[in-house]
Formats: sequence, C-alpha cells, structure tokens
Amino acid sequence: MVTTWTDADPAAYIEAVTPAARQRDARTLRDLMERVTGEAPRMFGPSIVGFGEYRYAYPSGRSGHAAAAAFAPRRAATTIYLPDGVGAHAELLDRLGPHTTGVGCLYVKDLEAVDLEVLEEIVRRSWTTVTSGTFGQRAAES
Repeated sequence: MVTTWTDADPAAYIEAVTPAARQRDARTLRDLMERVTGEAPRMFGPSIVGFGEYRYAYPSGRSGHAAAAAFAPRRAATTIYLPDGVGAHAELLDRLGPHTTGVGCLYVKDLEAVDLEVLEEIVRRSWTTVTSGTFGQRAAES
C-alpha cells in the first residue's frame, strides 16, 4: 500500500487525538513544523500530519515522494519522522531529552520533557536536507 496525500482536515484530525497530552503535543508539533517549513499541514495517509514534500530516488531505481516533515500522534508516543535518518542528528538527539528512536523515526512520549529548541533544529536540518533536491539516501544510511 502506498501512502499519499489525502483531503482529510488535519485540524479535525488533531482535535480528535487522544489522550489529551498527545493532542497537546500534536498542536505544538503542528505549530513548530509549520514555522520551520513555511508549509500548511496536510494529511499524508490516514494518520500522518505532513508538511511539504520531497522526492527520493534510490540507486535500486525505486523512487517516489513523501512528506518532507511529518509527525503522527500515536497512543504510546508521538512519532516524528526524520527521512534523512536519526543518525544524521546524533549530536542534537543527545541534548533533546527523553526519547527513543528507530531508523528514521523519533519517538517522544511528552514534548514538555524535551528541549523544543533542539527539536526545532532537528526538524529544520532534516527539512533542509531532504528538500534541497532529489534525496537519494535511505534513512538507515545516515
């Protein structure tokens, strides 16, 4: 299944998020990403709030598009997508505060417990990297 942009209203989606702390964090991330990207939020698939778009092309020939900055408020934690990979942000992640990571995902249980200025810089750097042309690196390669 390919994820793509939908016509769903991101504001309505965020207002329906539970629990309340996750909804609060979703509002904060919406504002942060809108400020960093200069883009309005759009729904990417059924549960990802995305900002802008980037194109990727891998040496294998696989290519496509995805949200250049995005988050998904999940019940256990909020997922912040870093398409250039978490490895590209290791130094900043050391200063962020409580979080866990996957290859291209940052998981935060409570945005009030992390340094939002550091998070904003991570999002800004990731955005700049993936929107500077066609991105050709998998997150695991960072």
